[in-house]
Amino acid sequence: MKKTTKFQIGKFGTTEGVIDSLSLAFKNHKQIRISVLKASGRNRENIKQTAKDIVTKLREKNENCDYRVIGFTITLIKKAK
Repeated sequence: MKKTTKFQIGKFGTTEGVIDSLSLAFKNHKQIRISVLKASGRNRENIKQTAKDIVTKLREKNENCDYRVIGFTITLIKKAK
């Protein structure tokens, strides 16, 4: 099982397709790194809010995870159930 995988979020933000892809990626990975691209508006407060939204939507899909924001990268970490 691979430990980490990478995603990018652009101008369309976190669509339902992005959330589905992240949920699917958690089946094989323990950690996901999401790069926030310039097109999405690189504002630190927006990035933190995006991370909170992603975690909330993933928890609705029964994915137990936590997040950390470093610079313009969101790291999602899968928690044990």
